[in-house]
Amino acid sequence: MTRVLYPGSFDPFTNGHLHVIQVSSEAFDEVIVNIGVNSEKVRHFNIDLMKSAMEEIFEEMGLINVKVVIYEGATINLAREMDADFIVRGLRDASDLIQEERNANLNYKHGNIDTIYIRAGEYGNISSSVVRELLKFDIPIDDYVPKRIKELIFENK
Repeated sequence: MTRVLYPGSFDPFTNGHLHVIQVSSEAFDEVIVNIGVNSEKVRHFNIDLMKSAMEEIFEEMGLINVKVVIYEGATINLAREMDADFIVRGLRDASDLIQEERNANLNYKHGNIDTIYIRAGEYGNISSSVVRELLKFDIPIDDYVPKRIKELIFENK
């Protein structure tokens, strides 16, 4: 059985994130989505509500091999705790690859766990920060987040 860990802030969860999870769900036996808690970053959306909304989306889509956890600490420590075989990261463009490779090298050096990249494809222009920027200027986000996430955002605005 191949288990992968997909870490991120998911603040908010986007269609790009969903694409990475769908591909991972088809390629691996189990996908653990880690909503990371970073005390250095300010969250814009409630982490527990985001987790619940993500779980609803995965259940609706029949992604029964996807589990969501909230974790504060180093990704590599969670990967070890969860007995993950790989860490999965999404790539939008070349600049993502540069940053992700730095993290992948550290994770491999300190945890002996490799990273697998999944292309964002048509979702390469989407990021959580872009969605937050669109929201700031009242620009529609329908094409960038799943419907349930949009509902969550507007329920708690």
